[in-house]
Amino acid sequence: MPSSSSSFITVNLPHSRGYRIHFAALSEAPQLFEQAGLRPGRALLVTDENVAEHYLQPLKSALEDAGWTPRSRIIPAGEASKSSEVLGRLYDWALEQSIDRKTLVIALGGGVVGDLAGYLAATLLRGLPLVQIPTSLIAQADSSIGGKTGINHPAGKNLIGAFCQPRLVLVDTSVLSTLPERDYTSGLAEVVKHALIADTRLFDWLEGRWDDILLREHDTVREMVHRSASIKAAIVAEDERETGKRKLLNFGHTFGHAIERAAGYGVFTHGEAVAVGMRAALHLSGSVQSGRVIQEESPARDLDLADALVSRIPVVGSLEGLSVKALMAAMQTDKKRDAEHLHFVVLNEIGEARMTDDISSEAVEAAWNYAKAVVRRQETGGRKTRD
Repeated sequence: MPSSSSSFITVNLPHSRGYRIHFAALSEAPQLFEQAGLRPGRALLVTDENVAEHYLQPLKSALEDAGWTPRSRIIPAGEASKSSEVLGRLYDWALEQSIDRKTLVIALGGGVVGDLAGYLAATLLRGLPLVQIPTSLIAQADSSIGGKTGINHPAGKNLIGAFCQPRLVLVDTSVLSTLPERDYTSGLAEVVKHALIADTRLFDWLEGRWDDILLREHDTVREMVHRSASIKAAIVAEDERETGKRKLLNFGHTFGHAIERAAGYGVFTHGEAVAVGMRAALHLSGSVQSGRVIQEESPARDLDLADALVSRIPVVGSLEGLSVKALMAAMQTDKKRDAEHLHFVVLNEIGEARMTDDISSEAVEAAWNYAKAVVRRQETGGRKTRD
């Protein structure tokens, strides 16, 4: 398990490759870089147009004052930037900067920037040091931790990538104040996912603090991110390369990635797709528990609490134009499948999940029908009453 304090969490990895997730102000970056053994020099700073408006110049100024020579590149915001075309332009730019193997790559942004800049670091000169400075909730609580980097391909999400563990992660939760509402609320999906698969106490805490969370009350948000990041760090420390327990972090993602691909990247945010995917996965969990396909539009009764919390995450977008057949087909490109089976994460109970490939196509189809129904109700503002 990683150690933690009020100011940092340590991700313990073999061969002295562990690193800290620091909860600190953006202005403290130079001191934290020094603590991590990074000496001032040239740095490639990748961000997007939304983040740059608020935080690029303050970070560059802090680094320059400490003797760094940052060179920045601003990419378009959004999932469409996780492409070979944008990556190619980043390679061209980086190779014009007289880089060497000590050149630091800094990812300043959300999950898209973290994945793209991380893959840049993993592949340039066969590996450059990387620092993640996540500025979205989904990145602070989840995607900046664990070393997964990559880009999308027309055949599916994140099919091209590499593991590249950062030298450190700097989390400044105050930057979430400028995050657009939709990006903030959709980021809650990964936080809720961590609670569902691993921590009943976090689940109870989220239920009790939901109003403060939506209001972005500073201390509440900081505690939420710290608790969520601690879960991700613990799982990564136990299973860095996703050969065992780390697969549980894909709860809702087999469905969610299919939604993103079938609908088109950007129609749903990643968090929204995962939220809908978790509701489908909860329905599937009910089918597994009962040993039969559930025909009615609700998961098994013992999963109702989990479904109710996930249902609080707003979802913008519609599945109405997508057939179940198209969504089922989109699942077949999931990178976590093997030659014969799709693997699903199902919930035994809140705080306990497991992998299974013993799922009938009828059960998956029923889960998709449930997901379409709940999104339709959210669109119309209707709510199904509970017994």
